[in-house]
Amino acid sequence: DVYKRQIVRFLIGVAALAVATTAAAREVDESIDAAANGHVDIINISGSIEVYGWSKDSVEVTGELGEKVEELILERNGDRVLVKVKVPRNNSNNISSNLAVRVPAGSSIDVSTVSADITSEDVEGEQMLHTVSGDVELQAADSDVSAESVSGDVEITGDGSDIEADANTVSGDVTVIDVSGAVAAEAVSGDLVVRDGSFERATLNSVNGEIDFQAELRNGGKLAVDTVNGDVDVQFVGDVSAKFNIETFNGDISNCFGPQAQRTSKYTPGYELSFTEGDGDGRVTIATLNGDIDMCK
Repeated sequence: DVYKRQIVRFLIGVAALAVATTAAAREVDESIDAAANGHVDIINISGSIEVYGWSKDSVEVTGELGEKVEELILERNGDRVLVKVKVPRNNSNNISSNLAVRVPAGSSIDVSTVSADITSEDVEGEQMLHTVSGDVELQAADSDVSAESVSGDVEITGDGSDIEADANTVSGDVTVIDVSGAVAAEAVSGDLVVRDGSFERATLNSVNGEIDFQAELRNGGKLAVDTVNGDVDVQFVGDVSAKFNIETFNGDISNCFGPQAQRTSKYTPGYELSFTEGDGDGRVTIATLNGDIDMCK
């Protein structure tokens, strides 16, 4: 009857779509020997990159290549390994590739994409992750890391080890958790969150977004916070010994250390506050053009 014929046509259509999808999806499963503490460059224009550290002295690439991708380049030159998705020039259609790359845990990595998300886990060497449009998420061990996106969120999670961490995005939020040592975080339009670390140096900048710092500032440490439009919340973990200079152009200052902020002028709504806590061997500067500042411990 008519109903059965419709069902048959529907099933045939689904089957045809599945065949077409299978034909377009190009599975990849390749590996190459690698140095235990070498360097791995990974380049993928579009799609996603997942990097995992493992115990083998080899680099393995699995996943799917886009239909129009020319080839997957996997080659070694000394202690360096290159993983590159080669695409036709002037062709941005059907090149999206989703890859999982396993590298020796001690490797350093440099990942570059244009329109792709990047994640990294269990990599112990230095990491540099860069994308134009996509999120970046990485686990940091005891080596320096850099994570950057133009349009996307950036998240770095450490294990408490001292490192230098750089996290930057133009449009998106930046989150740095359990990283110690030094951090520099910047967002043009987005919030910044730094928590559960111990720092000698922390520099946090946002044009349009809130800044939240909840961590320890070591003796002699420096904390510099600056935002144009957004509130600032600084909650120190443990004792603080530093000279403080805090100011707003249009906003209030709340300080639980004791000294109260003063108006910068009877004609403007801003406040300023300067005082010394402990021996004053550290330095804390906080400024916002439009927003409130809340500081405590």
